[in-house]
Amino acid sequence: MTMLENNIQTSGDMIQYVTVVIGGQLFGLPISQVHDVFVPESVTRVPLSAPEVAGVLNLRGRIVTAIDMRRRLHLPPLEEGQMMAVGIEYKQESYGLVIDTVGEVLTLPAASSEANPSNLDKRWAEISGGVHRLDGKLMVILDVDRLLGAMFTEPMVAA
Repeated sequence: MTMLENNIQTSGDMIQYVTVVIGGQLFGLPISQVHDVFVPESVTRVPLSAPEVAGVLNLRGRIVTAIDMRRRLHLPPLEEGQMMAVGIEYKQESYGLVIDTVGEVLTLPAASSEANPSNLDKRWAEISGGVHRLDGKLMVILDVDRLLGAMFTEPMVAA
């Protein structure tokens, strides 16, 4: 059993996901990893940070690193409008994943999760812990370790 599976097992082998949309694709974050859903107010850019880092913000007195998920997935910026963010913890640090929209909470059987299909977009596969097939849609499960681990362990390269 992987660390991700240990973190998301719930009673009755059902898993709850907070669903989010990024670039038209449905993603699911295990609810156990989500601390907040919020509208980022004022994001302060951090000089020389990774391109995916939108900046930092103050969330109820805590400094949170805002990760632009569109930039992380090499997608064009969202048209002007209200941003949404999902607050998570990773290695005792707080992060806000800036996304397009937040959807509903889905409760799905753990057994219905599948490995990434071979034809899954490479950008999504890099951060995915598997998929769920839902009524004609594919929900990609966001793996926080893959998402943030690669960003903060790879050496920075000057752009």
